[in-house]
Amino acid sequence: MNRKSIYSQLAIALVCTTFLYGCSAKTEASNTNETQTAATEVKASIIGDKSVKSVIGELVTYDKEDTYTDWKNENLNYIELSGTTASIKGSGAEVKDSKVTITSAGTYVISGKLDNGQIIVDVQDKGTVRLVLNGAEIKSSDNAPIYVKSAGKTIISLESGTENTITDGAKYTLEDTSSDEPSAAIFSKDSLVINGTGKLTVKGNYKDGITSKDDFKITGGNIQITSVDDGLVGRDILAVKGGAITIEAGGDAVKSTNSEDSTKGIVAIENGTFSLKAERDGIQAETAVLIGDGSFNITSGGGSVNGTKKAEENMKGPGGPVWGGKDTNKSDTKASAKTKTKTETESKKAIKAVADIGIAGGTFNIDSADDSIHSNNNAIIEGGNFIITSGDDGIHADAALGIKGGKVNIAKSYEGIEASIITISEGEIHITASDDGINVAGGADGSSTNGRPGENNFSASENNKLNINGGYIVVNSSGDGLDSNGSIYMTKGIVIVSGPTNSGNGALDYNGTFEMNGGFLVSAGSSGMAQATSNTSTQNSIIMTYPQVQAAGTLVSLQDSSGNSIATFAPAKEYQSIVISSPELKKDGSYTLYSGGKSTGAGNDGLYNDGEYEDGTKVVSFKISNSVTWLNESGITTAQEGGPGGHGGQRGQRPPRTEDQNSSGTQNQAPDAQQNQK
Repeated sequence: MNRKSIYSQLAIALVCTTFLYGCSAKTEASNTNETQTAATEVKASIIGDKSVKSVIGELVTYDKEDTYTDWKNENLNYIELSGTTASIKGSGAEVKDSKVTITSAGTYVISGKLDNGQIIVDVQDKGTVRLVLNGAEIKSSDNAPIYVKSAGKTIISLESGTENTITDGAKYTLEDTSSDEPSAAIFSKDSLVINGTGKLTVKGNYKDGITSKDDFKITGGNIQITSVDDGLVGRDILAVKGGAITIEAGGDAVKSTNSEDSTKGIVAIENGTFSLKAERDGIQAETAVLIGDGSFNITSGGGSVNGTKKAEENMKGPGGPVWGGKDTNKSDTKASAKTKTKTETESKKAIKAVADIGIAGGTFNIDSADDSIHSNNNAIIEGGNFIITSGDDGIHADAALGIKGGKVNIAKSYEGIEASIITISEGEIHITASDDGINVAGGADGSSTNGRPGENNFSASENNKLNINGGYIVVNSSGDGLDSNGSIYMTKGIVIVSGPTNSGNGALDYNGTFEMNGGFLVSAGSSGMAQATSNTSTQNSIIMTYPQVQAAGTLVSLQDSSGNSIATFAPAKEYQSIVISSPELKKDGSYTLYSGGKSTGAGNDGLYNDGEYEDGTKVVSFKISNSVTWLNESGITTAQEGGPGGHGGQRGQRPPRTEDQNSSGTQNQAPDAQQNQK
């Protein structure tokens, strides 16, 4: 199928079944309308409403000869290399000095050693040339050792049990100095395929390891590349179906370069084993990176220790916390750190795409100086197992990000997950962040490195949304835990937040509303900017503010009138406020909040789902009459107004007083605020 035709079908506006899947699960009609409105405002995606693997299947097709490696029954031509020259057995090739030129389609079996020469493919009838590397060592001091000038397709087959080495020099003598081609130890102007089970070692001392200026497909082989610039380079598409690929690159490890055609410039990986170490990006595409499966170990830019802002640093600026909404020192610092000196060539991300990233599965061990997974448009994760250590964001998309499966462990990051619209429907996610855990913000991240300094224009918008429709999410953040420069909607799933200890941030932070309509939420952090869920929620929540800071690990247990546990939680850090929302919190129900003590159960991420809670101190008893119940040690109170930090309808304000305050302005008190031992 014509690739342009494929893209005309795939480049449609995002719909709920892809990046905002499950958004119709909202119980309030207004919630559904708002989320669907956001879907129409997201940029078009090449994935659309299809699965990642189905898109790869439509974009990439393999001919039988691309995977066929049994060449011995074909009409064979043999090229025997011997030092400074070679001999030909068969036809279709000629030798002049140390250069072997292949002029006819066919199969050529290459063996021996060429000290300083070239294999040149120059087939004018555009037929298929198969080069069988059968124990070959080819060196060239001043050009590409294997150079495909012209052919319909060139297939390099790596014979089983053989080792083959291709090495170029640090300087090339080019026929056309204005074109800078060839530029790699193996260089093809036309389509290139590598298959087989043998070993290929490529030493790119000039620039790149292996480059194709057309489609580039790999279906097998043990390929090891060291290069002063890029490792594997395809122009229109770089597709990998299998094989073991190890790259150490001074530039990008794997990339596709066509930036002139939006239907090309794609990296599509169905499977394979990758060990990538790059000074710049690990995998980079001018359009899309699509991964179906595989094993990936990626280090970019020397790893997270070389990040622009170390994960252990607290981005609060020289003046300490800034009250009244977002910390402007923090934003300015982040912008300057990311954009002051960056250019496109300095991008040091692990997986990066200008248009879209789609990952269906695989195992990923990532250590990146910059964002670990970064899309300048949309990204979707359908599955996979991720261990991410990032010097900047763990997973970032400028537009929409969807997570619908897999296990994501962001062990270190500046901000864990970031996009304008984030939708999580399934999966297990753990985030450790020195700033925000999950950040919903409009505008392009400065780390997108588009060559436009200062493009860190995060802004609040009603179109910015965090949709949690399932999954298991654990956040440990020094900044905001869940931060939306817009609104938050939750219908299913479990969310556990151990948020900030400083009052310049909050465990929950949003501009619009947080409509809690299902699922389980427990969120602990400082009290200076503490927010609860919105009183328009259909599921009840409580927020407790303590008079003093509670030590890390101090249990909080919320129980109903029969002594059944609604939630027992040990925050990972010290805290002064906690929000709990559960389907078990019923209107007109009576509940008691306890502190301290112990649990006989096994805690998971601080949450105890079994066992007995013992020896706790009763903090407050209360009755729920509204969707959000604000508590202090004296009982039910009102949402505070003014003061430092909190958000409500606008930045810098607390949410308005709730219905817990009666018309006379007096507060409803808890029926029993006396502390005692359970």
